[in-house]
Amino acid sequence: MSGYAVTDPYTGHRHADYDQATDAAVDAAIAAADDAYRTWARTAAPEDRAATLRAIAGLLRERADEFGEIQRRETGKPTGHGAGEAHYGAGLAEYFADHAVELVEDMPVDTSGDGVGFVRRAPTGALLCIVPWNAPVHLSMRFIAPNLAIGNTVIVKPDPHCPGSAEALQRVMDDAGVPAGAVVTLRASNTQVAHAIADPRVAGVSLTGSRRAGAAVAEVAGRNLTKVALELGGSDPFVVLSTDDLDAVVETAFWNRMILQGQACCSAKRFVVIDELHDAFAERLVARMRTAGVGDPEVDDVEIGSLCSVEAAERVEVQVRAAVAHGATLLTGGERDGALLSPGVLVDVAPGNPVYGEEIFGPVATVHRVADEAEAIAVANDTAYGLGAFVFTTDPAQGDRVADAIDAGMVRINRGLDLRPERPFGGVKASGMGHAEGLRAADVFANLKFIHADA
Repeated sequence: MSGYAVTDPYTGHRHADYDQATDAAVDAAIAAADDAYRTWARTAAPEDRAATLRAIAGLLRERADEFGEIQRRETGKPTGHGAGEAHYGAGLAEYFADHAVELVEDMPVDTSGDGVGFVRRAPTGALLCIVPWNAPVHLSMRFIAPNLAIGNTVIVKPDPHCPGSAEALQRVMDDAGVPAGAVVTLRASNTQVAHAIADPRVAGVSLTGSRRAGAAVAEVAGRNLTKVALELGGSDPFVVLSTDDLDAVVETAFWNRMILQGQACCSAKRFVVIDELHDAFAERLVARMRTAGVGDPEVDDVEIGSLCSVEAAERVEVQVRAAVAHGATLLTGGERDGALLSPGVLVDVAPGNPVYGEEIFGPVATVHRVADEAEAIAVANDTAYGLGAFVFTTDPAQGDRVADAIDAGMVRINRGLDLRPERPFGGVKASGMGHAEGLRAADVFANLKFIHADA
């Protein structure tokens, strides 16, 4: 039996099993992607690639409800959340369609009068994209869109939890007229992935996932000099220094923690609150957690569905118990029922507590009391991760100062997470390397070729 299967984490029902690729199928996928790169991708006009991306976007929007149903069964997220993800994927396709011509225009370089120089953004080849389960359509499209726009081709390796989403996305590609091999779905094993990364026809590999998976992929890529981009999670601080509307800040905090049932790399996870606001913030966050609609993701008013599996919920449950055993106080939640986990709030999480520096991948927040700005920055940076951060203050100068001091790839001041296709996404430290989204995403696997000629 293949590891690729659709199992509803809420009901436990196993809907379907999918065959894993044979070694011959892996080679065929790489050959198809390489051939498409050398033919269609290198010869199609950017206007034609843009038209293909627009066709993809249209079908994603038309089939958004279908994707919502598939993801509910695969990951336990409410149906509307999965449909929204398809719409976001469509937005990514449209954004890079809008910029497809601009991306391949020659960029002049000053040669001090010595001829003419310019940089041309050229493709590099067939790429492997390893996709996680928590947002399979979004995270596939944020790689597919910029690379199709510049002329790379993409092999998508889905997570074993989400073969249905990958299959539906491949149908979109085929029905949109994407040439054979330009986007290929490959249900590969870890061993087969390693062989693909080592294959000289694969020009680069991108992974969104855990630090452990990222290290394994980077090791193979390094041995074979295969270019790599990694997005490996975060333990994003949400710093509250002052506010004129604590209720609004708490509501923002709630939703920024609960994105994808708390299973988003870029969600707020550690709430770093100035002493005079700490108790009121924690009290109101607890109250909001207790009113959250948790349950069957098929029900319209459910805000938080199940985690992606019973095992995932068990891991968070173990983390919460370990935190309490090491001196933390659980103010609410953290109770498991199958793959459901009630939203939780932990306080008194001191350095040395197992969850102090860990990423809790589920609907549990930690709230940290700090005396002043300097301590807030120190606590915010006291993590191996550096993906995103949030800063709330009534002092604009303080907001800029703190944002500059936090080690993160993205910082939002007095606002919550608001992903848009044009906004760069990436991190530092153990959160990875490379950017997704925004025009810089097209540079990650591009050849920025300098051309110098006589005038």
